[in-house]
Amino acid sequence: MGRIFYLMGKSASGKDTIYKRLLKECPKLHPIVLYTTRPMRDGERQGTEYYFVNQEQLEDFRIRGKIIELRVYQTMAGPWSYATVDDGITGRSEEDYLAIGTLESYEKLRDYFGTEIVFPVYIVVEDGLRLERALKRERQQREPNYAELCRRFLADEEDFSEEKLKGCGITRVYRNDDIDCCIREIKEEM
Repeated sequence: MGRIFYLMGKSASGKDTIYKRLLKECPKLHPIVLYTTRPMRDGERQGTEYYFVNQEQLEDFRIRGKIIELRVYQTMAGPWSYATVDDGITGRSEEDYLAIGTLESYEKLRDYFGTEIVFPVYIVVEDGLRLERALKRERQQREPNYAELCRRFLADEEDFSEEKLKGCGITRVYRNDDIDCCIREIKEEM
C-alpha cells in the first residue's frame, strides 16, 4: 500500500504553497483533493485546490457512505463544510498521496486508513508572520473578509493546541521560516 503524507498547520503557515511545490517537485505524489461548500477564492480552480460543491451534493456523498471526515465551520459568511471523500483508490493503491487539512481531519484520515499509511507533516510559523501573510492574501481578494481572517486566526490557537497535537502523536514540526529549507526537510523525511 502507498503512503499518505498529510500537511497541516495554522492558517497562513504556507501549507498551500508547500503543497503545490511538493506536488510539482515530487511527481510520484498524487493529490487528495477535498470537497468544500465554501465559495471559490480568486485564482482557485475546480478540482485543483478543492472540489467546490453545494450542500445537496455533500449530502449525497454522506447518504452513500463515502465521507471519511466532514468539518463544518460557522464563518462570518455562514456555514462552510469541508470533507474528505473515499474515492475507492486513495490509500489503497501503491501510489503515494499528499493531502492538506486540519489536525482533526488528519486524525480521522489516520484512523480510517491506519498509522502505517498516514504520516503527519505539521508546518509552523511565528504568529506575527502568519498574521502578516494572512492580511496580504486577504487584501488580494476582490472582497476582503477581515472578520473571517480574524476568526480563523483565533480558532487556530485552540485547533492546534499543544494538548491536541500530543493527543494525535505529533512531535515533529517543520518550521516555515525559509520555505526552501522547509520543503527540503519534508522531502528528506518522505
